[in-house]
Amino acid sequence: MTQLHVEGEVRSPRAFGFAELRALSDQIGDVSRLIPGREGSAIRLQAVLEQVGPKETARYITLESTDGKFSASVPLEAVQEGIIAYRFNDAALPENKGGPYRFFIPNVAECHVGEVDACANVKFLGRICLSHEKGRDVRPTSPQAHEEHHHKPGHEHLD
Repeated sequence: MTQLHVEGEVRSPRAFGFAELRALSDQIGDVSRLIPGREGSAIRLQAVLEQVGPKETARYITLESTDGKFSASVPLEAVQEGIIAYRFNDAALPENKGGPYRFFIPNVAECHVGEVDACANVKFLGRICLSHEKGRDVRPTSPQAHEEHHHKPGHEHLD
């Protein structure tokens, strides 16, 4: 099973698998209560970050897909309410639902930070990196690029 790697400006870099995430506190049994139309169970980002100990210098979070083709880097402060979906019923979140791990920002439309948009909800999440400066960010920068991104086979990191 694929692991979720959390590294960068943290005291204890760590990889989490399904069992490690399930053992953490602050579980969300039904993602649809926070994000209508989404399925699965999740863990709050803060519960994961507590395990690795972000350094005081960490200002940005970079979320990268397992294949490394997609990443979004946003201010850490802006995604404090973020969640990581990892479970569907009692099994790992399937790939057709964005698994094995999927990052969501509840109420992303209400977020008032210009650097945060729905494309920061990363499917196929494999790595989280905390840093002092903005990390690699390949999100579309224009409406046309955004539309093309969502219709390019193999690159749909948001649905």
